[in-house]
Amino acid sequence: MEEGPYKYIRDGAGKVCRVIRIGTRKSQLARIQTDSVADKLKELYPDIHLEIVGMSTTGDKILDTALSKIGEKSLFTKELENALERNEVDLVVHSLKDLPTTLPPGFTIGAVLKRESPHDAVVLHPKNVGKTLDTLPENSVIGTSSLRRAAQLKKRFPHLEFKDIRGNLNTRLKKLDEKEDFAAIILAAAGLRRMGWENRISQILEPEDCMYAVGQGALAVEVRARDADILEMVSILHDPDTVLRCIAERAFLKHLLYLTGAVYSLDGSESLKDTMQTSITSIEEVDERVQRVGVTANKMSGEVQDRAERLGVDLANLLLSKGAKEILTVARQLNDAR
Repeated sequence: MEEGPYKYIRDGAGKVCRVIRIGTRKSQLARIQTDSVADKLKELYPDIHLEIVGMSTTGDKILDTALSKIGEKSLFTKELENALERNEVDLVVHSLKDLPTTLPPGFTIGAVLKRESPHDAVVLHPKNVGKTLDTLPENSVIGTSSLRRAAQLKKRFPHLEFKDIRGNLNTRLKKLDEKEDFAAIILAAAGLRRMGWENRISQILEPEDCMYAVGQGALAVEVRARDADILEMVSILHDPDTVLRCIAERAFLKHLLYLTGAVYSLDGSESLKDTMQTSITSIEEVDERVQRVGVTANKMSGEVQDRAERLGVDLANLLLSKGAKEILTVARQLNDAR
């Protein structure tokens, strides 16, 4: 039965209960991630009724163009947020790295779950088993859909070539295994582990080789900011350490704890990298209804969250003062001209 924006059902005892609808992308990995959040909610709230709603996003539909060329800031989130706005779903599960640092008005990240490995992983073509990026032959082609990965890895492994590869995890692995186009591909270790494909990881890239994306490895639950009941329900899923790290990282991207940040030119020849640290020992009063780079964590110290956000901003400003703006401007121009 429907009443206003909400959906209700009668349980076995005849009691009317609200159905909590969870929006997700349709890919296998997205469903696995969403199911893991749903399982946690069911464990914490045994009486709630959950319904999972799958949908396709712009990023899922446009597979013949590099992500950096499409230009849309919310490739994997817009359709899900539209459903949230229309009250067709009550919360949405994302990979945090897919969420822009500024959310549309009326939305907030109500939970950031404990982070899986944030690192990138090398998956080798079967014929290259036993090799690493260092030992692959000259001009071996590496597939990646990420400018971030390509720019850093070109600098670290100048003997390799990097080409775009699109599609979900299943599709990219199939392209790697069934063709001779790529010697290896680069994927997020977290996704491979969640899919149960850890045995395909040939090499984990440490930050010295390739720094991971902002928010990588963490799952985020996006909700309507005004929906106090849902916000309260999902807030129990917050992992405090992950929240603070991701606030710092998202603040850095927008304008850790211990945080290292860097910017790279597209060919990897120019780079700036720096590290800052802050103390998070203070645990005091909690701020109410305050978002920090799109994250609402009402049960955590506002002061500590502010420090995390300030850390990201200060690190960004430090790199800007050293010439990061010029590097990024040239990188954007080169990408636009490709």
